[in-house]
Amino acid sequence: MSAPRIALIHAMQLAIEPVVDAFRQLWPQARVTNLLEDSLAPDLAAAGSITPAITQRFIDLASYSERCGANAVLFTCSAFGTAIEEAKRSVAIPVLKPNEAMLEEALHAGSRVALLATFEPSIPSLKTELEQLALDRGMHVQIRTRAIPAAVAALQQGRGAEHDSLIAAAAADFHKCDALVLGQFSMARAAMGIPAAPGRKVLTSPHSAVTRLKQMFDAR
Repeated sequence: MSAPRIALIHAMQLAIEPVVDAFRQLWPQARVTNLLEDSLAPDLAAAGSITPAITQRFIDLASYSERCGANAVLFTCSAFGTAIEEAKRSVAIPVLKPNEAMLEEALHAGSRVALLATFEPSIPSLKTELEQLALDRGMHVQIRTRAIPAAVAALQQGRGAEHDSLIAAAAADFHKCDALVLGQFSMARAAMGIPAAPGRKVLTSPHSAVTRLKQMFDAR
């Protein structure tokens, strides 16, 4: 079988580099394409919740990627979990939500999970997804969350070091947990600057998602 073609669908420009870099490091054989639809995040913020129209746009994006020859789709926008579930049901190829692999890793680490996000509307989607995964496994999970909107604003303005330090400062408040989840793809760059804490695993979406996709195709 030739190298699989993986369609990456983004709602924010900032998500592209971290996941492309993860593919370069972990699965360079994959053929990666990028599709950016940067009106999704502001439209979600304006609507206040995922609407049927937003869901249909995700179905359309997944269908388009399938028609273009993708062997799998990875969405990198973590605020749209229910829309991505509908998109997954609409196509015949695998569709991976941005954080599902990472959240499963978090539950494997333990029941105390801290969720950090720089795009605040991602928090409800992440929390719901994690709670459902825990329920499916018969686990009771303790979830604490923190939004750090100033970090993404700094990154958008080219102040990467400030972005990383704001995330590291927030992480310091969650040293007593089993897993510290960085909920945006764009946050992965900050992971190296988070000091180690005994018993705490720091997880990033790009690394977990690319590892999961590679495992899926290696098993075929």
